[in-house]
Amino acid sequence: MIRPYNRVKAVSYAHEWALGRNPRFYDFSGIGGDCTNFASQCLYAGSGVMNYSQTNGWYYIDLNSRAPSWTDVDLLHRFLVTNRFRGPFARETGVESMMPGDIIQLSFVGNNDFNHSPVVVATGSPPQINNILVATHSADHDNYPLSRFNWRQIRFIHILGVYV
Repeated sequence: MIRPYNRVKAVSYAHEWALGRNPRFYDFSGIGGDCTNFASQCLYAGSGVMNYSQTNGWYYIDLNSRAPSWTDVDLLHRFLVTNRFRGPFARETGVESMMPGDIIQLSFVGNNDFNHSPVVVATGSPPQINNILVATHSADHDNYPLSRFNWRQIRFIHILGVYV
């Protein structure tokens, strides 16, 4: 069964925790960055479903019991665009399809080495690089213009729904 992704809940969570840390989740800031952990928390707020598959899952129980896709930029992308079982699913798309609650991934070094996962909290109409606002961790921001990042590559991940 598929249900809609709750973008309002995802964005509300992003605003609530963009400049702080939810004590339910470990803060990875000191060991590689917290951006994808934060993006996953927002996705979970909007989906309400984790995928506990040991091989291809997306879940967080605690620091030592979590799926690699919960905190790794590329593995989160892979989970979202290939998931067909439980949890949120997505497709990679163009900027014009971005909506609040979606994920953008940035590469600051190029070579398809993506290393940042901002969460979209607002877009203009139509969505464009210069009218999208994001929330992020690692460098903590809320309502931050996407255009202020200096990336070499960018990919847009549009959440389509949630498998329950």
